Amino acid sequence: MPAFQSTVQQRQAPLRARYQQQPEQARIIKHVRTAALSDTDALHGVVVPGDSYDIAIRYGIDRAVGGYHDAPNPGELLCAALAACEDGTLRMVADVLGIVIEDLEVEVKGHVDVRASLGMGVDSPVQFQAMECTVHVQVAADTPPARIQRLLVGAERSCINLATLKQGVPVDLTFDVRPELNTADAQRSHA
Repeated sequence: MPAFQSTVQQRQAPLRARYQQQPEQARIIKHVRTAALSDTDALHGVVVPGDSYDIAIRYGIDRAVGGYHDAPNPGELLCAALAACEDGTLRMVADVLGIVIEDLEVEVKGHVDVRASLGMGVDSPVQFQAMECTVHVQVAADTPPARIQRLLVGAERSCINLATLKQGVPVDLTFDVRPELNTADAQRSHA
């Protein structure tokens, strides 16, 4: 009888072999861009993920900073990215381990003090102060406890967005202003 091989293992096996021989091919770039809904709407926009999905996600600004809160806001999209990554990672690890997931929900909460983003001069930084990621998972009743533990450890260890948020990552911000500011104007604007 052939050994069990999960869908994830089948799809990852050729990738592992390729990345073993050509590690540079494992370094990929994710790409997202925004598009304005209109030139005059300061409280809404669109995020376009990837280059080939034909999907656009409308976003709005949170009421806590003056928006209408009538569409997912950027903070919720950040929380959603973490939830989606942890959910997908857990499902993939479960597939590899042969664990049947009967129910799964990932809940993410982000705690933020918005006063600094409003220029109020408070000591609180412009960032989430804390995030909570709670995974509610129900597996088949006959799943051995040791295998469940491997699932949980693997799902935490392999989630790219979780690791990125926990460890931080350098972000290079570039402004491409048109028409271009001359150097003297740019220096005065940063003073």
